[in-house]
Amino acid sequence: MAPPAGYAYDDNPFKLENPSILDIAPSEPKSVEDTGLKMGMLSDIALKYLYYTGTGTGMGIADEMRLPWPGVIEHVVDFVATEKLVDLRGGKGFGRASVEFILSEKGREYARDALTRNTYVGPAPVPIEQYNAIISSQTEETPVVSQDELVMALSHLTVPAELMDKLGPAVNSGRSLFLYGSPGNGKTSLAEAVSNMFGGEVYVPHCLEIGNQIIQVYDRLIHTQVSLEVGRDSSGRRQTFEMDNRWMLCRRPSVVVGGELTLAMLDLIYSESTRFYEAPFQVKANGGMLLIDDFGRQKVHPTDLLNRWIVPLEKRVDFLTLHTGKKFEIPFDQLLVFSTNLDPKELVDEAFLRRIKYKIEVGNPDEEAYREIFSRVCEAAGIPYVDQAVTYLIEHYYKPRSMELRSCHPRDLVSLIRDAARYRQIPPALSKDLLDQACEVFLVNL
Repeated sequence: MAPPAGYAYDDNPFKLENPSILDIAPSEPKSVEDTGLKMGMLSDIALKYLYYTGTGTGMGIADEMRLPWPGVIEHVVDFVATEKLVDLRGGKGFGRASVEFILSEKGREYARDALTRNTYVGPAPVPIEQYNAIISSQTEETPVVSQDELVMALSHLTVPAELMDKLGPAVNSGRSLFLYGSPGNGKTSLAEAVSNMFGGEVYVPHCLEIGNQIIQVYDRLIHTQVSLEVGRDSSGRRQTFEMDNRWMLCRRPSVVVGGELTLAMLDLIYSESTRFYEAPFQVKANGGMLLIDDFGRQKVHPTDLLNRWIVPLEKRVDFLTLHTGKKFEIPFDQLLVFSTNLDPKELVDEAFLRRIKYKIEVGNPDEEAYREIFSRVCEAAGIPYVDQAVTYLIEHYYKPRSMELRSCHPRDLVSLIRDAARYRQIPPALSKDLLDQACEVFLVNL
C-alpha cells in the first residue's frame, strides 16, 4: 500500500475487525495477462461502455472497468485504436489517459455485436480460478470466537448457559448447524446474532468469468462494502489501498432465505434479456452465513432440498452449470444454518444428519428465563416491569390451559397491551385489566 505523502496511520487505519485480511488482498494486475482475461472480453466491455456513454477518456474506461490504466487499459485502448474501432476527439490533458474517444462506425458495429453476446458493462470480471484461490485463502482468516465474545454477542438475548456451550463450537467450526425446536423461541434471532458475532471482512468480486460467460456476484442488498480510502491527492482524487479493484472488501455476508426458496434459486440465474448470470444465494454467502429459515416449509420437498446440499457439505465445494452445458467447481465456504420448528425426524434422514455436524435444540424457556425475557421487553418498551403480574399470567392462563411458555410471548403480549392502552388513551402498564385483555385475544386455544 502506498499512502499519500504525509499520511499517518496506525496498525489498523481502516478500523477493520480483521486487519490481517489485507495481507491476502488480490494484487492489482500490472498487465493484461495478470487480469486472467482475454483481450476480446476486455475490449468488448470498453466498446459497450463507449456505446452507452457516447464518449469517454482512457481513465474513464479504466475507472468503469476497475482496472489500472498503466499496463492494462492503455493496451486495451491501443488495441481498439489500432483496429480502428475508436476515433480521438481530443482532450484536456496530455497522453491517451485523458484523451476522449468516440466509437467509429466500425466500432459501433463491433459494440452492437458484443451486446448480442451480453449487455454487461461495468467492472471487469474475475476469472473463476482467481476467485477460487482468494476464497480458499480467506477461509484461513476466519476468526475464532471465544466464550466471552459469545456471551457478549448474545447478551441482548436470554440464552441458557448449556445452549451457549453447544453454540460456540458450532460457530467456530464454520460448517453446518441445525437449529430445531418449537416456534417462537428465538431460533432466527439466535442465528442472526451468530452472523453478527462472526465479524470480520471478506473479499467479494463484482462478477466472475467462466467460459467467456459473466456471473454477477456482488449484491448491494447482501454485501456491505468497507471503505479502504487512504486520502486524496493534490487534485482531490481519491487514493485507496492498492489491490485489484475488481474486488471489494465487504463485511461478512449474512443471507437469509425462507419459504420462498426453490431448487432453481440454488443454481445460476440466467437472464435472457441481459445474457449474463446472477450468482445463487450460496455463492453470495461465501465467507459468511447462509440461513435456511423455516426449513421444511419451502415449495420444494425437504428431501430434494437436502440432497442438493449433500456434496457441498461433504466436499466444501459446489458444482454449477452454465446454459451451454459447461459444469464448473466453486467453493462452498459459509456457515450453513438450517432452522425449523418441525420434527427433524420427519424432515431428514440419517445420512443427512450425519453431514450436519451440530444439531442444537432451542427449547422453551423455563419460568426464570421467561420472567427475565418479560423484564427486558418491558424495559425496551418503557413499561414498568411487575413480577407479580407475570405470576398472575402464569397461574391464571398458562397452567390452567396447560400452555407452554414461549420466548416470543412477552414481546407479543406487551405489544397488545400497548395497543389496548393507546385505544383507551391511558398509559401502558402490566395491570390486570390490560393483561387480561391481551391474553383473551392472544393466548387462545384454537
